[in-house]
Amino acid sequence: MLVAWKYKFRNSFIDTFDPRARWIVSFLVLASVLNFWDFRFIIFFFALSMLQVKLTKLTWEETKRAWTFIIVLVVFIVGINAFVFGRGGPALLGDIEPHVFWERVILLPFGWSWTLNLTAEKTAFAITQIVRMLTVASLFFIIPWTMDPSLYGVTFGGMGLPYRFAFAMDLAFRFVPTLARDFQVTLDAQKARGFEIERLDGGVVATIRKVAPLLVPVVMNAIIAGEDIVNAMDLRCFGLKERTWIGKLTYQTRDYVLIAFGITLLVVSLVLNHVFGLGEFWVPQWLIDLAG
Repeated sequence: MLVAWKYKFRNSFIDTFDPRARWIVSFLVLASVLNFWDFRFIIFFFALSMLQVKLTKLTWEETKRAWTFIIVLVVFIVGINAFVFGRGGPALLGDIEPHVFWERVILLPFGWSWTLNLTAEKTAFAITQIVRMLTVASLFFIIPWTMDPSLYGVTFGGMGLPYRFAFAMDLAFRFVPTLARDFQVTLDAQKARGFEIERLDGGVVATIRKVAPLLVPVVMNAIIAGEDIVNAMDLRCFGLKERTWIGKLTYQTRDYVLIAFGITLLVVSLVLNHVFGLGEFWVPQWLIDLAG
């Protein structure tokens, strides 16, 4: 069902860094990735993001639902975008003639037609974009599992963001896991009363129809919880003056080294892309040869 994050201190290498340093470097790596469309460069960033996941000591059992959701979403978006609507590949190459693997013309009413094709350029674009999006997703989706929820507010506040925005981000990051857990609790309670959802005739459609009624109590509970938070903030006169945070974060030498690595990575990426002109969209020659 929905992904429910559960923070647990794992005493991993990643846990030794200040959460502000982790956020800053994640955004620096994100900015670096966005400079490239060349698969040969993006695969480096993908390996870097996978190394970060490895260093968190997260297990597959903990993250398999998140990975499944991300992979299905990315493949679906890229597939629809590249193969059906024809975005990417040829558009990035300009006037270069595409190398076609397969093509079919679908006749529509009123004399219209729709051409579907698979080209070397679309294939290269789709693979590159999938790896690119997985790289970006893996940079950030591990945060709920590996960062203490009590540090969200002080982390964003310590990064120089306005305290209202920092508090809003704190609530947002707490809301999604709480909503997922409420959904799972509601589902388990209904299963205990004989509500069947895993084994149904009708496949995915039947499952969705069964899940839909569960959303009503979950949404109502979320609205009530939101009102309780608003009332608690009003009672504490939130917004009249700047708030302080009970927690305190201090940068260590390792945090400065990590941030320096992120800045260096971004500078090198900018130089390679804007000075030397590297990182543009690349189609492997063997893929072009395969298309004939």
